[in-house]
Amino acid sequence: MKTESSTRSASIEVRPLTCTIGAELRGVDLGTASRDPALCQEIRELLLRHRVLFFRDQDITRAEHTAFARHFGELEDHPVASSDPDHPGLVRIYKTPESRKERYENSWHTDATWREKPPFGCVLRCVECPPVGGDTMWANMVEAYARLPEVIKATISELRARHSIEATFGAAMPTVERLALKARYPDAEHPVVRTHPETNEKVLFVNTFTTHFSNFHTAGNVRVGQDFTRGGSDLLQYLISQAAIPEYQVRWRWRANDVAMWDNRSTQHYAVMDYAPCHRKMERAGIVGDATF
Repeated sequence: MKTESSTRSASIEVRPLTCTIGAELRGVDLGTASRDPALCQEIRELLLRHRVLFFRDQDITRAEHTAFARHFGELEDHPVASSDPDHPGLVRIYKTPESRKERYENSWHTDATWREKPPFGCVLRCVECPPVGGDTMWANMVEAYARLPEVIKATISELRARHSIEATFGAAMPTVERLALKARYPDAEHPVVRTHPETNEKVLFVNTFTTHFSNFHTAGNVRVGQDFTRGGSDLLQYLISQAAIPEYQVRWRWRANDVAMWDNRSTQHYAVMDYAPCHRKMERAGIVGDATF
C-alpha cells in the first residue's frame, strides 16, 4: 500500500488502511508524544484527516497514556464502567468469561452521546487480547451522511433526536438505580446531522444510544398517528443502520500494546464479542468534548 508522509515530521510514516477511514502511524512513541505538544498537534491533524489512528507496540505506562490523551482535552470518567483508581479518566474495559452476558460492546455506537457534550475522542490501549477474535471496527459517519439519498438528507436536515443512558446501560439495572442514573444523566438532545466543530463537515449523528426523534411529529411528516410511530421509527432505524455498510469501515486486529485513537465526533465503532471464553482487557481514556450544533 502506498504511504504518505506527515508534512511536519519525516519520522512519522502514515499508512492509510482504507480509502475512507483509518491509518496506522509508524515511527511514533506515545510515551514521547505525551511530553511533546508539537508532536501531539501533528497527531491531531492526522486524526482529523483519517478519523481513527492506530499505533503498534506502545509499551507505555498508565500515566503516559493519560498524559498523552490530556493534550487533546480533559478526561472524563464513565458512570458505569470503572476507572483505574490511580489514574482518573482511565476506564478499564475488562472482559472475562464471567462478563460475557454484558452486551455493551457489540453494537455500533458513538461513545456517550447521552451526554450534553459527547466526547471529543478516545485513546484505547490493548492490555491483553485473545489469541483470535476481539477485533474492533470503526465507521466514517461523514461518508455515511454524504452518500445518503438527497431526499433523505432533506428530510433529516432539521431533525433532532434524544440519546439515553437509561435505555442502554440502565436497562438491566433495578428500577431505583435506573431512575437514579437517568436523574443524573437526563436524555440529551442532538441534531441528527451534526456539524463537525473543527472541519465543518456534516456528520450523521445517530447510533444505538438514540431512542427517538424529538421533532418528527409535524404536519409535514404525520398525516395520521401511525405515521408518527412507524414513520419516525423506520427512518431512525434506517439511519442507524448506515454504520454497518462495509465501504465506510475499517477493522483492526488487536495485539497487546496496540493503541487506537479515534475522533468520536465523526465515527462510530463496534467491538466484536467473538472471543469467548477468552479474556480481553482494554484501557480507555475518554476526552471531554463540546456541545453539538
